[in-house]
Amino acid sequence: MLAAIVVAAIAIALSSLAARMYDQMHRKPNRVRSRLQKQGIRGPEPSFLLGNIAEMRRSQAKDSRSPPVPGRVSHEWAHSLFPFLNDWSRRYGFGGMLSFMLGNILVLFVEDHELVKEISVCTSLDLGKPSYLQKERGPLLGQGILSSNGPLWVYQRKIMSPELYMDKIKGMYGIMIESAKELVSCWEKQIVNGDEGEVRIDLDMRNFSADVISKACFGSSYTDGRLIFQKLRALQRIMSSKSMLMGLPGLKYIPVKSNRELWRLEKEIRSLILGVAEERKKGRNNARDLLQIIIEGAENSDLSAENKARFIVDNCKTVYFAGHETTAMSACWTLLLLASNPEWQARVREEVVEVCGGRVPDPDMVNKMKLLRMVINESLRLYPTVVFMSREALEDMHFGKLMVPKGVNIWVPVISLHRDTSIWGPDADEFNPDRFVNGVAGACKVPQLYQPFGAGPRICAGLNLAIVELKIVLAILLTKFSFSVPSTYQHSPVFNLVIEPEHGINLTMKKI
Repeated sequence: MLAAIVVAAIAIALSSLAARMYDQMHRKPNRVRSRLQKQGIRGPEPSFLLGNIAEMRRSQAKDSRSPPVPGRVSHEWAHSLFPFLNDWSRRYGFGGMLSFMLGNILVLFVEDHELVKEISVCTSLDLGKPSYLQKERGPLLGQGILSSNGPLWVYQRKIMSPELYMDKIKGMYGIMIESAKELVSCWEKQIVNGDEGEVRIDLDMRNFSADVISKACFGSSYTDGRLIFQKLRALQRIMSSKSMLMGLPGLKYIPVKSNRELWRLEKEIRSLILGVAEERKKGRNNARDLLQIIIEGAENSDLSAENKARFIVDNCKTVYFAGHETTAMSACWTLLLLASNPEWQARVREEVVEVCGGRVPDPDMVNKMKLLRMVINESLRLYPTVVFMSREALEDMHFGKLMVPKGVNIWVPVISLHRDTSIWGPDADEFNPDRFVNGVAGACKVPQLYQPFGAGPRICAGLNLAIVELKIVLAILLTKFSFSVPSTYQHSPVFNLVIEPEHGINLTMKKI
């Protein structure tokens, strides 16, 4: 009798759990989806559990892109990077909007210019970062400034942003120059046959950017922090391979090989970062840098001991990843563009020589490098650090006549907006820095549609640091080398949480 009662209780519990899961994974998303459909917003029909993931993966597997032509740099790759979105826009696009599902995550894809502008400048805390960033990419981002919402995000932004203002960045010039000189020395050693040679730049540029972040923000050299960078890079690769599986419930808990590796890396990175923080707490380095601000921010909060440790780890991971990976890739793409456009390379080099007069760049010199800034802006347009600006409606929200229900994720395709001919003209797929001669406002009919660092209140806090770092390293490199594209180079940008070269970037360098 007792056994029968236990069996019945278990059956009822399992049935109740199954009903709740079915409601969360199917009925609730469909109810929200129907509210969008009533506003005329359509999309591909989702399947149970997978949503539209299967169709997305089939589309990606076809890979209609032509094989890269060795030595040729074409910027038309972006239109085929996410082929399913192009297909759905043609089939379901209504007023620059469509919807689709990643598992049980409902995504509203928005290309309408006025809506993008309104969403971008929205200051309400009811519009936040998607919750899947914490759930699905938690090992990489945690609840740091990039992924948190509400009061926690406001607090993190308040304590970290002032450390990245221009007056603080001016104190980092010496570090950037020192690291750039080390990069020059590294490349000079790789040119072993005379004054010209072929060098793969992306790996060394990552090391350079990592070195700057370590020294400027954490008071240590890249050598001391290289394990953290290496492990974050490995973690990034795993997370990228799972990027189209977001929204599948319970997948991250299955002990498959990739998850076991992810768990191991997450644990090791946490231990390394807390070790660095503990050394700082012991007073062995009294630098007033970003690490110190993060530690003090944790200590001065009302968080529990465990959450204080998480606060330190998550924000350090954010700075490590976002602060060096995106800048390194931006520098690589800019050098490639200059290498494939020798007339612009010559113009920028002439400007740098004229402004610096053989001296290392100082803040005043950096401000005078207008052509270089135009080139960087154009590089960030063609190869943005942010592929999609993603937000989540944490409550029901209105944008113009559009009502976005609570829980809907909004994706704005930065990579498409940056190549929209109605914004940039018929040469939108071409490298033309002259379009920025009068700044972003002069280049773009709606400036809010240019979003290499995001937009609005959630714009990247490290924007100024990234631009200054790019200007300094590029200025120094252009006075030491001339660059060209070797016949062996294969141009094949891919999405790995950021846009990066599938086969690396190798350039022919000639000492000046």
